[in-house]
Amino acid sequence: MFVDKRCYEIAKQKHNCPHCKEQLSCCHTPPYHVGDGLGWGTELIFICLNDDCSVFKKSWEQFEEQYGHSASCRYMLLPNEEKGGTMMVGSKDAFTGSIVDQDKMSAGNVRYENEKKARAQLDTCVAEKNLEPVIFLLTDEEAHLKSRHRACELLTELNDLACIDPIRAHKFHHTEIEQLSNLAITKILKNHNRMECAYCAELIKAQAKICKHCGKETAKK
Repeated sequence: MFVDKRCYEIAKQKHNCPHCKEQLSCCHTPPYHVGDGLGWGTELIFICLNDDCSVFKKSWEQFEEQYGHSASCRYMLLPNEEKGGTMMVGSKDAFTGSIVDQDKMSAGNVRYENEKKARAQLDTCVAEKNLEPVIFLLTDEEAHLKSRHRACELLTELNDLACIDPIRAHKFHHTEIEQLSNLAITKILKNHNRMECAYCAELIKAQAKICKHCGKETAKK
């Protein structure tokens, strides 16, 4: 998943809780706002998830005495704000599942940039006999579906037997893309008068009776 530059820069910030001095965790905002209903105005917030923080520990008793139900508060800080406040939480596990994974975020941005590069190369890949962007888009399950469809079409035009191994090794999540890729491979094999051995998957001549790689008798279709 692509994360815009602003969110990426926010996630790298370091802040500490003024009450316990522990580093705040960068978390995704909840889908609702208990305030004025106008939303958070940000996708990320910083939360103190230290269970030993004085704010969190003391608030349990206060909520029980004042409201008669189990809840507490955690210190929170909005991006670009110098002073934070408290947020009510119903359990100690609140927000622990929404911590931003910075490594995953970074990897997602790298993947997206590589996808953009591959899409840009589609216009010239046939003339340049460049199979790489086509294989990238076909085997990237997060790539834009329209680009993957185009990659399937270009696969046949490239007519390169080198496409077979990476496609066969990939586990497709999108059934249509898998079917179109297999159809393209069938055409490419026919163009090169080749077939895949049913036993060892190596490429052999279409008219071969015995596979030169594994010695098995070929299964004619």
